[in-house]
Amino acid sequence: MSNRRVVITGMGALTPIGNNVQDFWTGLANGVSGAGPITKFDTSLFKTKFACELKNFDLEEHFDKKFIRKNDPFTLYALIASREAMANAGINPETINKNKSGVIWASGNGGITTFETEILEYAKSEIGPRFSPFFIPKILADTPSGAIALEHEFRGINYCTVSACASSTSAIMDAYNYIKWGKADVFIAGGSEAPITQSGIGGFNAMKALSTRNDDPATASRPFDKNRDGFVMGEGAGALVLENLDHALARGARIYGEVVGAGMSNDAYHTTATHPDGLGAKLAMEMALEEAGITIQDIDYANLHATSTPVGDLSELNGLMSLAGDNQLGLQVSATKSMTGHLLGAAGAIEAIATVKALEESVIPPTINTTDIDEAVPKGIDITQHTAIKKEMTYAMSNTFGFGGHNAIAIFKKYVN
Repeated sequence: MSNRRVVITGMGALTPIGNNVQDFWTGLANGVSGAGPITKFDTSLFKTKFACELKNFDLEEHFDKKFIRKNDPFTLYALIASREAMANAGINPETINKNKSGVIWASGNGGITTFETEILEYAKSEIGPRFSPFFIPKILADTPSGAIALEHEFRGINYCTVSACASSTSAIMDAYNYIKWGKADVFIAGGSEAPITQSGIGGFNAMKALSTRNDDPATASRPFDKNRDGFVMGEGAGALVLENLDHALARGARIYGEVVGAGMSNDAYHTTATHPDGLGAKLAMEMALEEAGITIQDIDYANLHATSTPVGDLSELNGLMSLAGDNQLGLQVSATKSMTGHLLGAAGAIEAIATVKALEESVIPPTINTTDIDEAVPKGIDITQHTAIKKEMTYAMSNTFGFGGHNAIAIFKKYVN
C-alpha cells in the first residue's frame, strides 16, 4: 500500500493578511505586510512593540461566549481554519468512513495565552490556588486535534505534533505517510498558534530573536536583507485536508495539489541555532526529493523558512546550494514570512497553503522589504523580490525549521488529471 497517492482537497487559513484562503492568497500575491503595533497588551516596557496580529477578526462571529471561555485562542483558531478546509473539500461526513478519517494538529506553544493569564492571576491571589477548571485542557497542545475530531466525528488517528517551528509541516508529513500506507483515507492536518503575549514577546526578546524595528514595523520582516535583525511574531492557523487520490476521485473532489515527498532531520548542532552550513536542512531536503523521485533541479519554486534572522537565513541558503553541487539550481525562492511574520508551529501549514496556491495559480509570491541583499547570500540564489511573478511550475518545496534542530520539508506537485 506504500504507493497510494496523496492529494490536497481542502484548505483553510486564518492569518495576519487574510482570514480565509482567498484573502490570504490575495495578500500574498499583492505583497501586503501584516505587521503593526501590538494591541493585545501594553508594550511600553518591551523591546519589541509590534507583531503580525489577526485583523478585522472577532471570535464571537464564530463561537458563543461560553465556548470561547472554555478554549484557548489557539484551539479556536484551529477550529476556524479546519472548518474552512472541510467546507472547501466538500466532504459529506455521512458518506465517508469516519474510522479511517483522522486529525494531526500542531502547535509549538500550546495554550500560552491561558497559561500566562492563569499564572498571573494565581500570583496576585491571596486566597490560595484557584484555577479555572478548564485551565489544563485549555493549555494542552493536543486539545485542538481532539476538538477538530469531535466537531467532525473523525474517529481515526489523532494526535499533536510538536517540533517547534517545524511542527505543522511534521503534521502534514505524518498525515501523508499514514494515507500512503493505507492506515487512513482522509486527514485534517495543520497547526495553530496564539503567541502574541507578554511571555511570548518577552521570552523571544530575551533570546534576541525578534526584530526591534519599532520605527517601521511594516518593513521589519526582511529575509536575506543585510539589515535584518530578527523575526516578527505572527498568529493564526492553517489547515489542509489530505486524501487518498482514489478516495478523492470517487467522490468527485476538486484537487488543489499533490503531496509527493517529505523529509525530516535534525541538525544535532545547537539548542536554538541552525547549523551554519545547513547540514540538517540539506539532509531533510534530500530525503524529500528522493521520496518524490526528483532532484533539486526539478523544483521550480521553494518557499523558504527564512525568518529574517542573521544566521538562520544564510544557513538555509547554504544547505540549498550544497544540494546543487556544480549544477545550477534553476529555481525561484521567496519568503512569505516577510508578509505574515512567523507563526511558529503554524508556519508550515500556512506556508504549505501558500506553496500549493503558487502551483495552482502559476504565481510566485514575493519577498517584500528586502531591498539590500546580504553579500553573504550565495550566488545563484534567485530571490523573488517586491512583486509576484508568473511562472508555470510542476514541483514546489516548502521548508520549515525549529528550535531543537528540527527540519521538516514538504514537496508538492501540480495536479493534472
